Amino acid sequence: MDTITQKKAPAFRTWMGEDGIARSYVSKNAEIGISEAVENSNTVNALYSGSKFPLLVNITEIRSISREARSHFSVNNRDTHITAFALVGKSAVGKIVANFFFRLNRVAVPARMFVSEDKALLWLENFKSTVDNAR
Repeated sequence: MDTITQKKAPAFRTWMGEDGIARSYVSKNAEIGISEAVENSNTVNALYSGSKFPLLVNITEIRSISREARSHFSVNNRDTHITAFALVGKSAVGKIVANFFFRLNRVAVPARMFVSEDKALLWLENFKSTVDNAR
């Protein structure tokens, strides 16, 4: 992929990596509500260019996330261009958020929690797709 698109919003910094894996980093001490969740989902979906892709979300710096935002991020009952997502959280708060998220939300795509970004990226390599024929 030649062009790397990046968007920085108050709660997230999101871009498509050269490896075909999208990345979204939560800003330090961000409090994620439904408006931040929808804004970031729109940014992630804007990265779509004919092929679905995996997504890494680094939540190490997160302060909190609302129930509505967690439900939105479960990608149930909405269109998404992601094939899988990995949450990376090294902080105690990040781990709590991730475990709470997975316990309360049935996620519509494969999803896992990691403390190592490198391991998360290796896992996401399994979910790269070719051109999406459903368009």
